[in-house]
Order: sequence, then structure tokens, then C-alpha cells
Amino acid sequence: MLNPRRLEILRAVLAAGSINQAARNLSYSPATISQHMTALARETGLVLFEKRGRGIVATDDARHLADQAQVLLADFGLLERVVADLRSGQGQHLAVACFASAAEQWMPAVVRGVRELQPNLTVEISLNEPVDGRGRRRPDLDVRTEPDGGAEVHLDGYRRHELTVEGFVAVLPADHPRAAGPEVSLRDLADQPWIDYDIYDSPIGQIVLTACSAAGFTPRYAARLDDHRAALRLVLAGVGVTVLPLLAVTDLPEGLVARPVVRPAVARRIVVHARLDRRRAALIGHAVAQLQAAARDSDDAAREPA
Repeated sequence: MLNPRRLEILRAVLAAGSINQAARNLSYSPATISQHMTALARETGLVLFEKRGRGIVATDDARHLADQAQVLLADFGLLERVVADLRSGQGQHLAVACFASAAEQWMPAVVRGVRELQPNLTVEISLNEPVDGRGRRRPDLDVRTEPDGGAEVHLDGYRRHELTVEGFVAVLPADHPRAAGPEVSLRDLADQPWIDYDIYDSPIGQIVLTACSAAGFTPRYAARLDDHRAALRLVLAGVGVTVLPLLAVTDLPEGLVARPVVRPAVARRIVVHARLDRRRAALIGHAVAQLQAAARDSDDAAREPA
């Protein structure tokens, strides 16, 4: 059976570039590092290092093994944290998966609310767009985007709650010709360079692309990235325009304006999937209530006159 600690040491040796440097980084002796690598080679039956001149170099097998070990070690690290929590009696956690704008706008109120109920609670918030659950706890709350009017998604072991339906806006420089009116037709953006903040094609990006197809065009991207705040900075620099949900434009940089998108209107439905866990039902239910309240506050703020 492979020893996870030896896999960690292998990755440390490859990152450091030598056994001696890895020993210094890990506060081990070079002999100890060498012994671990010899044992790992024996466990795997692989040649991990070869002599070259007066030194040694890692083989392709060693590098491939280290790459493949990354996700395993992330999960093992999570398991070690769980054991440490249980040992210390600090095992109370609430795991939340959500997209970036929900983490920014809603999670502060949610965390404050659940910690008022349970002061020793640790809330772990991870982004689920793009989806990658490695090294994370199974979420107690999973906040997701769905197309407005599309099929409802239900997850096994969770109860689905609808939080809100919100529209999208076009974000443009204040002096842009399309910014003069109270709204922007999506078709009027067909000839503009676009900034895509969803390079991984998550559900929110698919909603925008579907609307563009309905308007008869495919966006011509000037830049693609995975952060809506950075996308706004590119719009401010005059690189292009972008279309974002309202939750992502609550604090626009000076020099930018947001106009509702029409013909067709673009909207998304935001839902939370709450884990069914009778032992922790009160905590999860309280967290859902805090999230619903935060969503209502956002809706009220969006309806206020500019």
C-alpha cells in the first residue's frame, strides 16, 4: 500500500529540484529523504530517479506519479483535517459551494448568521464554477445557477430551494455609444468585442451564449478569463463589453455603466440545494434561511431607484 507521506516528499523533491534542497525545505536530512524515495520506488516497482553525472534526475515515471498523486493527497489532507477536528473536539463545520458573486455578496451575512447560532462553527466556502470537488468537504449548501424557465435540477440527498430570478445587464464604458439609452438590445452588441468572464463554460456562460444565439450571433471575444472582477477592469480599459448578472455588478468601478439587456432579455434562476442530514437539520435550515434573507435584500436593492 502506498504511503501518502512519501508521495508528498516526492512532490517536494520535484518542486525543489534536488534531494538536498527538499531536505532543507522539509527540515529533514538528505539521508532521510533518500530513504523515503528508495522505499517509494520499492512500493511502486518504478524507477523514480536515475544517475546523471554526479547527481540524479527524476524519471518521467516519477513526474507522472507525482502529478497523479495531487488529487489523492488533497483528499487525504481533508481526511487528516477531519481526524484532527474530531480529536480536538472542534468538528463542527458548514461547507458551502457557490459561485463567486454569491460568495462575495451573500456569504458574509450567511456566515455571520450561522455563527451567531453556533459560535464555534467553521464555515468553509468553495467555488463550484468550475466544478471540482477534490480536497473539499461534501457541501451542506450548494448554490447554483439554472436557466430561467429551464428544467429544474434536483440532487440526490438534497432539498432544492429557489432563491431568486435575476436579470443580466450589459456593462460598457460610460462614454460608449450603446450606453446612451436606458437599455441595450443584445443584438446591438453583436459587432462589439466581448470580454468573457466564464472561460470554463459553466451554466451562467451557457445562458449568455444561448441568448446570443437567439439574437442571431456568436460573440467575438477580445479576451476570456474566469473572474468577473477582472473582466470589469478590461471593460474599463476599453478592450470590449461584457454581459453580467445583476449580483456581479453591485459595485461597478467608476467609468462603467450597466444597462438592462433586452431583445431577448437574459435571466438566471439561482437555487440552493440543502443537504438532508437529520442530525444537523437545524443548522442547515438556519443557513438556508440566512441565504434566503440575503437574496431578498439583493432583490430589494436592485429595485431601488438609481
